[in-house]
Amino acid sequence: MSFFSEFKAFAMKGNVIDLAVGVVIGAAFGSIVKSLVDAIIMPLVGILLQGIDFKEKMIKVGAAEVKYGLFIQALVEFIIIAFAIFLLVKTINRFKKPEEPAAPAGPTAEEQLLMEIRDELRKK
Repeated sequence: MSFFSEFKAFAMKGNVIDLAVGVVIGAAFGSIVKSLVDAIIMPLVGILLQGIDFKEKMIKVGAAEVKYGLFIQALVEFIIIAFAIFLLVKTINRFKKPEEPAAPAGPTAEEQLLMEIRDELRKK
């Protein structure tokens, strides 16, 4: 099998396509959550914390600015996205059919040999 045919077989597997769709939807979902956090949640948190604007929170160290407020905002975004994905996966798993246990395919060659030895010993 050539390199390109192997790559085509890999790329066309269902899991790879599902992963690509998930990445695209996840990126879109991330922008929605970012907008939610920037426009709604963080201003409300700022009001609750007596008018604090996290975007402007920073510490100056020499000439550098350590913008820890942006980190806090990104952390809030991550928690919201993680929670939403948890709820989504939990909902999807509720609708999945439980997998039926596979029927035993029969004894392995080793088990078959052991059963034959057992049967021979019983005959004696």
